[in-house]
Amino acid sequence: MRVGILGTGFMGVTHAMGWKKTDAELVGFAAESEAEARPVVEQFGGSVYQNMAAMLPDVDIVDICTPTHLHYEMVLAAAKAGKHVICEKPLALTIAQGQEMVTACKKADVKFYVAHVVRYFPEYASAYQAVQKGSIGRVATMRLRRGGFRPKKANGNWFLDEKKSGGMMLDLMIHDFDYARWVAGDVVQVFAKKISSMNPTAVLDYGMAILTHKSGAISHISGAWAYPPPTFRTGLEISGDGGMIHSDSDSTAPIINYLQSKPGEAPDVGLPSSPVIESPYTTQIKEFYEGIKKDSPVRLNAEDGLAALQIALAALESARTGKAVNLTTEVLA
Repeated sequence: MRVGILGTGFMGVTHAMGWKKTDAELVGFAAESEAEARPVVEQFGGSVYQNMAAMLPDVDIVDICTPTHLHYEMVLAAAKAGKHVICEKPLALTIAQGQEMVTACKKADVKFYVAHVVRYFPEYASAYQAVQKGSIGRVATMRLRRGGFRPKKANGNWFLDEKKSGGMMLDLMIHDFDYARWVAGDVVQVFAKKISSMNPTAVLDYGMAILTHKSGAISHISGAWAYPPPTFRTGLEISGDGGMIHSDSDSTAPIINYLQSKPGEAPDVGLPSSPVIESPYTTQIKEFYEGIKKDSPVRLNAEDGLAALQIALAALESARTGKAVNLTTEVLA
């Protein structure tokens, strides 16, 4: 099948490396300018497309790796053209947008996958499987943490514009919101705090969210754009009435560097590393591709992306108001 990637930033390149491990034809890239797309095309092959409209006739699958505020219109355009869609997280900026995107893809009878890659990291996948097997009994609490440096861009850093990215909770913590729901089930209440709600001019951000699951389990989730580059740290702890699962990224890193990097040494966006041979991003692309070609099962769907968005938006509302926010699963209907 033929694939086109929208966006040639760090995630566009990461997805391209994954596609090169499949038998799909990577036909090209579209970016804000030809100057941005040209180096990526030289690395991976294909053509430079002026825009999405020019790319659509040449592809079967559209892989969207653009800033979050562009996802809505791009997914709708891809669905209207009858193309399968892979979209980086977060799905959208509002529930209404997300619902419309999911509905449009269903009506067009095209596959729609949201790239919540944490489900593909081996330590997180293994922990989930252990819970499903009953290895630790009934889950009571989870502690998930994810922290790195503030994303940086040479020009127009959209990550720091909450109207475009949703900020740290929506862009970063949504990974663990999705994972917590995958492990412990639907979330019925969210209470959250974050530094930027108390001080919008702060040069870093740190947040904490407490999720109450329908099952009765409680998840404590923390996220940070606070470390010096290139530091990125993650951890998970899942406790049940029959045992506990623990993982810490520091324990698998051959070298732990907490020193400030020099300009140009760190990527624009902090990403967790993995000690396995195949990148979890590649594993994810392969599974999505098989899902499209063979209608084989994948470990998440567009509705999961919508549910994670609902939790993240509730966390933002709670941090803004100082009150707990109750959720309903009707948003997924």
